[in-house]
Amino acid sequence: MKSIGVVRKVDELGRIVMPIELRRALDISIKDSIEFFVDKDKIVLKKYKPYGVCLITGEITSENREYGNGNITLSPDGAKLLLEELKSALHQAKS
Repeated sequence: MKSIGVVRKVDELGRIVMPIELRRALDISIKDSIEFFVDKDKIVLKKYKPYGVCLITGEITSENREYGNGNITLSPDGAKLLLEELKSALHQAKS
């Protein structure tokens, strides 16, 4: 685990402020959800992504499928967009 050299105090309501540099680096915006995990004596924060959300379109549908050993979830539209982009990239690489 890497320290970023920032220390924050917990206020009377249990809140902490996440540094803007960290939010920018992790693409965390206002109103984004953060998921909490505990690993022994550590608290791990992660930008929350609902299970089954399409990596390309952000859609959650019953038709979404997992690929790459469950590492990538795509909706039918997301799969089509990705396929077209890959075809284009392969075509350009051949040229």
